[in-house]
Amino acid sequence: MRVVVEADGGSRGNPGPAGYGAVVLDGAGEVLVERSAGIGVATNNVAEYQGLIAGLRAAAELGASEVDVRMDSKLVVEQMSGRWKVKHPSMQPLVARAREVAAAFERVTYAWIPRERNQRADRLANLAMDEQAGGSRSTKAGKAGPARPEPRQADASTQSPVSWTGATGEPTRLYLLRHGQTELSVARRYSGRGNPPLTDVGRGQAEAAARRLAEVEGLTAVVSSPLGRARETARAVATATGAEPSWDDDLIETDFGAWEGLTFTEAAERDPDVHRRWLGDPSVPAPGGESFDQVHHRVRRARNAIVSRFGGANVVVVSHVTPIKCLLRMALDVGPSLLFRLHLDLASLSVVEFYPDGHASVRLVNDTSHLG
Repeated sequence: MRVVVEADGGSRGNPGPAGYGAVVLDGAGEVLVERSAGIGVATNNVAEYQGLIAGLRAAAELGASEVDVRMDSKLVVEQMSGRWKVKHPSMQPLVARAREVAAAFERVTYAWIPRERNQRADRLANLAMDEQAGGSRSTKAGKAGPARPEPRQADASTQSPVSWTGATGEPTRLYLLRHGQTELSVARRYSGRGNPPLTDVGRGQAEAAARRLAEVEGLTAVVSSPLGRARETARAVATATGAEPSWDDDLIETDFGAWEGLTFTEAAERDPDVHRRWLGDPSVPAPGGESFDQVHHRVRRARNAIVSRFGGANVVVVSHVTPIKCLLRMALDVGPSLLFRLHLDLASLSVVEFYPDGHASVRLVNDTSHLG
């Protein structure tokens, strides 16, 4: 997979309070992930290299093999391209670290772009410096930064324990709700793009989850998979909470292709070699379906869209087993083995927080206390 990394960094004082921003985009220019953080007192050059390193690491987490780096720092572009020497001794370890990260890819190119074409990374760098300064809206020297919205108010019971994690900024809290029971889930059959309705039990589960979520203060939105079983569950939550539901195709369940409606045993007997490889390699798709890598990619896109639209808010996300596991995997920053080691019950609730600086916190997993 080939991606574009846009990175920037700045210092208010040079040296002074510094921060970086990085954006990873796909070939169509769609944002896949954003990273930003304040780094204390540093120079512009240090902050720009930190932005590059963060962007490259984010690209690696996405599984990219080729990266096109675009920055408005002539120094970083020329040094990483090997055309300029790194003369300052204090910069040499940082440059070596950037080259070490870059060496993991099959190919990395570096291109200089004008400052006005690097606004996404510049915005993130300025937001990181604002957060580090406690909400001050001054901008880094020579660049204009956007005003930051006022953070949501929260009492001590809802504050995130960030003092020991280093996370900065106001998190977007996602309440991850799996849909209620269907006939296929009762029979333990692969249920992907099919559209079975909720059973009577499933509707009761949806109502119970809705009552639970109605007790959460400050819910802003309900974002759901468009499949019927998720829609029914989401509408119950929307009715109970007063939040208007919306639908995101990227939250749909895995396309199991020819295995749709089969049991685990039936699928293994039908395609033994493919099924065995599918269980061990997330890049292997089901026959006529999609791979877990493909699911993870689109769910990350959904997560980014939700955080971009509802940043700093509380949002209910109604989806299916695999997309919810993908969101938990992103928050935990772990590999695809989580997909096979984590159990999620029907109508279970999990809670994760995603921070503007790339940190995340998992606060709850597979809670079914509301179904008792």
